[in-house]
Amino acid sequence: MKKRAIKIILSFILFILAMAIKFENQTINNIIFIISYIIVGYDILKKAIRNIFRGKVFDENFLMSVATIGAFAIGEFPEAVAVMLFYQVGELFQSYAVDKSRKSIAKLMDIRPDYANVYREGKEEKVNPEEVKLNETIIVKPGEKIPLDGNIIEGKTSLDTKALTGESMPREAQEGDEVLSGCINLEGVIKIKVKKEYGESTVSKILDLVENASSKKSKSENFITKFAKYYTPAVVIIALILAILPPLIVEGQEFSDWIYRALSFLVVSCPCALVISIPLSFFGGIGGASKIGVLIKGSNYLEALSQAEIAVFDKTGTLTKGVFEVQKIEPAIITKDELLKLAAYAENYSNHPIAKSIKEAYNKEIDEKQINSYQELSGYGIIAKINEKDVLAGNEKLMQENKIQFEKCNEIGTILYVAIEGKYAGYILISDTIKNDAKQTIKDLKKNNIKQTVMLTGDRKEVGESVAKELGIDKVYTELLPADKVQKVEDLLKEKSPKGKLVFVGDGINDSPVLTLADIGIAMGGIGADSSIEAADIVIMTDEPSKIVKSIKLSKKTMKIVKENIVFAIAVKIIVLILAAIGISTMWEAVFADVGVSIIAIINALRALRTKDLK
Repeated sequence: MKKRAIKIILSFILFILAMAIKFENQTINNIIFIISYIIVGYDILKKAIRNIFRGKVFDENFLMSVATIGAFAIGEFPEAVAVMLFYQVGELFQSYAVDKSRKSIAKLMDIRPDYANVYREGKEEKVNPEEVKLNETIIVKPGEKIPLDGNIIEGKTSLDTKALTGESMPREAQEGDEVLSGCINLEGVIKIKVKKEYGESTVSKILDLVENASSKKSKSENFITKFAKYYTPAVVIIALILAILPPLIVEGQEFSDWIYRALSFLVVSCPCALVISIPLSFFGGIGGASKIGVLIKGSNYLEALSQAEIAVFDKTGTLTKGVFEVQKIEPAIITKDELLKLAAYAENYSNHPIAKSIKEAYNKEIDEKQINSYQELSGYGIIAKINEKDVLAGNEKLMQENKIQFEKCNEIGTILYVAIEGKYAGYILISDTIKNDAKQTIKDLKKNNIKQTVMLTGDRKEVGESVAKELGIDKVYTELLPADKVQKVEDLLKEKSPKGKLVFVGDGINDSPVLTLADIGIAMGGIGADSSIEAADIVIMTDEPSKIVKSIKLSKKTMKIVKENIVFAIAVKIIVLILAAIGISTMWEAVFADVGVSIIAIINALRALRTKDLK
């Protein structure tokens, strides 16, 4: 950008010099114009020639080169230089705009760790994060980035999670807590046991999402690419006809006049404003989303979000915090302590929030040697053999499937039924809390043209309906297995309008198929499972449902900017093309219709980066 700016300034000084001082010999002025032109236009001419040999003839470089060389040929030296000069000013604006958008997204790139302090053979080594293996111990000092995901095994600190979540408030972390790569250690020295290799770590996955965010084109971008492909050769042919035909047919018409008109026509016809500003608007939108902690994997998803009609939600971890606490332990044939111990041992290998809450309530070391076998059944629960005794821990369906006679609990919350050796042993009541912004999110979605809100959950009917009622959700389907969720989403997809889109928001492993099936899959990235984050089209790093509303508003704002740019650019070009063809406009108007429109469209596109107005 600096080199381009220096070239423009130098060329502009020579251009003003040639315009202001009239030498006795006009050739001197013309030589200064040519030098000014070469300084500012050499790289455009070079690109045009190179592209011709590559088979890419009809691009903006070709149009600029033909128009300006043609202007020199008919003696319009000042206008030839002005066209190239203003074109390069437009390119400079474009470079600045792209750079600004890229920097907004690239702020996330600051999370890339440069090194890891790994503890090996009693001493500390500084190595590349990719060289660290599973279960190795790394040391993170104050001010350093956490290079890999893991659990703190020594020390306590507060973490800056802003790069991952967009939240400025530090998060306290101590021994036993899980920490994610990309966070910055603010206070004490901590030792972390590595749970994921670098390629599978949070920071690596986020960087991959960011780097590929603009690879998928929206329908608007595809339209502009196709439009330019056919439009450019068409206007070149029209310009040739305009330059040659009228002087041959109409008596008294000068070739120089019509060549000048054809060259003006060529300058105006360059589709730069569209080709540049439309992708830039989407790039700005993706950059704006990253500012608020939302990763959008492609401009096609950003565009689709503006047409969202139906919003479907998972419950646990999406609308609720996913932080479960044991509220009640009700034994049947054993003591409370024995019931809690059995449940904790059965849930030992599960990462489900319910399992974590039971293990936290048990709060004792689990001897894994006592767990002889273990099987997790999605949508049912756990079948395990503990101390050679068969133990079932799960929902009603697990009890019914195994023909266990049990007392049904009707309390609101998640009920974990436990059976031992084929006999009902009691139940544990676990409850979850609704996220602070969930209720307002549902209200705001309805204000933003979401016609229907739906909640799908594997939880009991009473629990699901209670949460749905409190949040104001239109429909709720409960006690669903992963396959049932897929079926419900397939049914809901049939209910939307032809142009409408269905959004599904989830966070668990069992949500991955539905995230893929939905028109737009949104994953909660903070506590979401890796598979759901990979399956999703949009990832909310803060786990806040309210960011869905902001993303929809940003999408609509971006699409409005895109439409404004398309209408403005085409309208101005049509008017000036007609004026150029009939000889009313000069090349100066042509320059405005090309470069001026491009600059205005680019400045308008930059508005997509602003997120302060997304309230």
